[in-house]
Amino acid sequence: MTERRHLISIDDLPDDQLRWIVQRGAEYSRGTAGADQPLSGAVVGVLSRKTSTRTRTAFSAGALRLGASLISYGPNDLQLATGESVEDTGAVLSGMLDVLVARTVGPESELRAYAAQKRMSVINAMSAVEHPTQALADLTTILRHFGRVEGVRVLYVGEGNNTASALTLALSRYPGAELHLRTPAGYGVEQRYLDQAAVSARRSGARVEQRHDVSDLPPVDVVYTTRWQTTGSTKPTPDWRTEFAPFQVNEALMAACPDAIFMHDLPAHRGEEVTAGVLDGPDSIAFAQAENKYHSARAVLEWCAADRPSGGAGL
Repeated sequence: MTERRHLISIDDLPDDQLRWIVQRGAEYSRGTAGADQPLSGAVVGVLSRKTSTRTRTAFSAGALRLGASLISYGPNDLQLATGESVEDTGAVLSGMLDVLVARTVGPESELRAYAAQKRMSVINAMSAVEHPTQALADLTTILRHFGRVEGVRVLYVGEGNNTASALTLALSRYPGAELHLRTPAGYGVEQRYLDQAAVSARRSGARVEQRHDVSDLPPVDVVYTTRWQTTGSTKPTPDWRTEFAPFQVNEALMAACPDAIFMHDLPAHRGEEVTAGVLDGPDSIAFAQAENKYHSARAVLEWCAADRPSGGAGL
C-alpha cells in the first residue's frame, strides 16, 4: 500500500515538496495546471469544528474540481460530540475516506491522532497553533504577484497567531527571503517556531526577526496583517486593545513602506487591525489572496492523494 501523506505542519514538508505545492498552486491560479482530475474516484471529508469560509470552501470546491466526491461535517455531526475519541474516529473514517481535511479546536496533537492510521491522508485546515494551508496560499499569492518567493521581504504586523507561526516556518525556507514580525509584547510568535525557522534560515540564507514595536520599519515588498481577535476567543489582558492599537495597518504605516503591497488572510475587521482605506485600496491584494486559497488547496489535495492506491482507502 502506498504510504499516506499528511500535512499537519509546514515542518512536515521537505523543501522540495513545499516548493512543489506552492508552484503547483500558482499553476492552478494561472490556469496552466491542465484539466486532469487526479482525485477521480477519491472521497474527501471536510470536518469544520470551528467556523470557516475560505478554507472550507477552498477545499470543498478544490476536491470537487479534482474529481473527488465530498462529505462535509459540522462541529456536532460526528460522535466526537458525544465523547468518542479522536483516535477511534480516525480509525473509522480511514476505512471510508481517502482524505480528511480537518479544522480543529485543539492542539496539533489532535490532528496527529487522526493521522495515526495508514489509509487516509490528513490535512490541517487550521489548529490552535498553526495554519499551514494558509501559509501555502500566502506563498502561492506572493509567487503569482512577484514571480518569485526568493528574496521577497515581508513585514507582518499584529498578533503572532497560528497564521504568523505557519508563515514563519514557510518563508524561512526561501533563500534571501525576509520576515519582519512586529507583534505586541506578550502576543508574539512562540519561541519554538522562531527556533525552527532559525534552523531553516541558516540553511537557506533567509532572515526572520521579531520585535515588539513598529518603529524603524525596514524596506519591504509586502505588509501583512490578520484580525486581532478570533471569534469566541479572549485575550489574557483586559486592556489588550490599547496594546494592539499601535500595530494597526493604516495609511501612515503603508506610507512608511511605499513600495509594498498589502495582504490579509481575512476575515477583516475594518477600523481595527486595518483601515478600510488600506484593505480596499489599490495596493491591497487580499481578495486575490483569498482566491488563491482555492488554488493552493487543489495543490495540497493533489500532493496528498493523487498517488493513492487504486480503489480508494477502504480496499
